[in-house]
This record gives sequence, C-alpha cells and structure tokens, in this order.
Amino acid sequence: MDILKSLGHPEEIFNLFKFKMGGCRTVMPKLDYESMSESLRTCYVYLNQTSRSFAAVIQALDGELRHAVCIFYLVLRALDTVEDDMSIPLERKVPMLTGFHSFLYQPDWSFSDSQEKDRQVLQDFPTISVEFRNLGQEYQDVIVDICHRMGVGMAEFLEKKVGSMAEWDKYCHYVAGLVGVGLSRLFSASRLEDAEVGGDSELANSMGLFLQKTNIIRDYLEDTREGRAFWPEEAWSKFASRLEDFAEPHQLTAGLGCLNMLVTDALRHVPDVISYLDRLRNQSVFNFCAIPQVMAIATLSACYNNPMVFQGVVKIRKGQAVTLMMQATNMGAVKGIIAQYSQEMLQKVCVSDPSCERTLHVLSVIRERTLCEDSLAARAPHLSPVYLSAAMLLAALSWQYLSATATASAPPGSTDMQGH
Repeated sequence: MDILKSLGHPEEIFNLFKFKMGGCRTVMPKLDYESMSESLRTCYVYLNQTSRSFAAVIQALDGELRHAVCIFYLVLRALDTVEDDMSIPLERKVPMLTGFHSFLYQPDWSFSDSQEKDRQVLQDFPTISVEFRNLGQEYQDVIVDICHRMGVGMAEFLEKKVGSMAEWDKYCHYVAGLVGVGLSRLFSASRLEDAEVGGDSELANSMGLFLQKTNIIRDYLEDTREGRAFWPEEAWSKFASRLEDFAEPHQLTAGLGCLNMLVTDALRHVPDVISYLDRLRNQSVFNFCAIPQVMAIATLSACYNNPMVFQGVVKIRKGQAVTLMMQATNMGAVKGIIAQYSQEMLQKVCVSDPSCERTLHVLSVIRERTLCEDSLAARAPHLSPVYLSAAMLLAALSWQYLSATATASAPPGSTDMQGH
C-alpha cells in the first residue's frame, strides 16, 4: 500500500492525503472534455493510456498549448511504437521511420500490423492526424520538423549499438533531446514563453537528455532481460566483458562502478536544467517542465550506488512523487529539491569509486547553482512534529476510507494521476 511506504516520511503522508482531497487541482486542473470534438477527446484517452508520467502535466497546460503538446506527444508515441516493434522487418521499418512525418498529411494512413502494447495510436492514427491538421500552422511546422528529425535518428540506431559516450549523447538527443527542442519551440509559438526559450536548443536538449539518461540508468534490468542495450559500451566495457554480467552477484562492485559513472554523466546536465527553468514565466509551463526534472533527480539519487538497479526495480515512493509535484511550483523550491537530492548523493560517494573525483566536482557545481537563501524556504511550509504525527494518523485512516470508496465508485476505464 502506498501509504505504508511513506510511514517514515510523515510529510509525504500529509501530502498524499492533501492530494487525495483535491490538492491535485493546484497542478492538474480538471479539463472541460464536453467542449472538445470527439476525435480530440479520443486523443486524450490515448494520452492517458500511453503515458505514465506526462499525461497529468500535459493536461495542466494553459490554452491551445495543451492540445498542441498532447498531439505532439501522441505523434512521437506512434513513431516510437514503430521503432520498438521488433516484428516489423528492417526493410519496412526504416522507410516508415524516415517518412513518418509525411503520414500526418495523409488522412487515411494507419498501421494495423503492430504487436506493441501502444499499437492503438498506430491503428487509429487518422484520429490523431486529423487533430494535428486542426492545430495552428506554427504548431504543425514544429511537430513535422521534430518528427522527421527523430525518425531519421531512430533509423540510424536501428542496426548499431550505443558505443561511445558521444554516441550515447547522440542517441538520447534523437529520442529525447529533440522532444525538449520541440516542446520549447511550441512554448514560444504559443506566446506563453519568450522567443529565447524556443531559440536555445542547447538548454532544451539538456532537459531531454537528463530525463532520458535517468530512465536508461534505472531500466538496466528490464532492458537487458528483453535484449535491449542502451548503456554505452565505452562505459560498461571498462568494468565487464558483457553488459549482462552486472546482474551477476559476483559482479556487484564492477556494476556499481559503471552505474556511478553513468549517473555522474547524467548529472552534468543539471546546471543546464536550472538555467532553462529559470527562464520560464508561465506557471503551467513551469510546472510541466519542472515536475519531471525533480522526479528525475530523485530517481537518480535513488539509483546512485544502489545494487538494486541490477536486482530489481528502483523507483521513488508515490508519496514522494506527490510531494515533489506539489512543491515544484517555483524556482526557489526546485533549487531546494535539487540541492536536497544532490546532498543525498554526496553522502553516498565512496572514495574508492572510479568516478569519485568527477562525481564530487559535478555535485559541487550543482551546489553552487542551487545555493540561494530562499531555496529551502520556498518549499512546503514547515510542519511541527506534533502536527505531522496527528496528520499522519488522520491521513492514514482517511486514505483507507477514500481509497475504498474510490475503488467502489470508479467508472470503467478511469485512470490514476500517472495515466495507469
């Protein structure tokens, strides 16, 4: 049960209760589905079915930007589904990837042969493409350009593994950095953000790379079991003869050495993340960008020097996630969160670790970027231990009651905050 995992963190129990009682609306306002066309409503159904982490924050965006980002996500999800589908022969898959952007202007194009779990976005692609064509031209131009560039990049890596660290950056750019670039251009096109946000592709790329590298690091065991290899060979070959060896108990020390090296590499993007977020002015855009980033650094902290990466699933608690969602609404709070998890990692650095020196340097740079008098003060207001204890007991009892009643009354097909 989610609440039991947070027993040692009373502030999380308080926030779980607060979130359940309506606090979620501060970051996820309710959408007016009645005013949407049937095809657009279907797009939001697909969004909630296919996205675990982005559905909620996408639906919280202001105005027409919300629909543009929803369609952007679904188009890229469809493209990604083609890339992931191992049942499609390469001679068919390559032209599909490189020409996928052209399907957006073909009203009847769909693909019914996919075996992937998200295949509905391909089977019913006409519903997505018609809403794409309903977007303003400024949004269409961005989506087509990014879709084309991403498809070409995916095709490049179909038949080659990620070798060098530079290739790791390049692969992550194609599958995630370009998403950051495209989103930034959409923010500026909507006029909710200044033109400089969409014009700085370097910072936008770092936003995507930080998220993607965190996912790749966390998903080591799942990927290797399914025959996928995204950890760069330049890194893992320093510690083992095969990437899969890290899952063996006798390879634990070697595995941690490689893990910490990759975590350190991911951390070098954090200063850019801070610079990017510091430019944002619209609250909904800030929440949209900041929440995944603080989730990522919390996840990275949980992975650092953690043997469970090679033995199971490492993820943050639901109470922890809810707390981060509710707190990461201003720059001071975000810097405080980054400082907190950077400090957690600093305390786990071992002097015998091969990446020790570099890790300490990167964490020092991050510390300098997050040091400001109002960082920690800008986070959630302080709660006394007595109040927290009482709130914890009340929340635990109320959570059980609310969960029971919600389960009994939930309509078929309803989803939780992560789109499950």
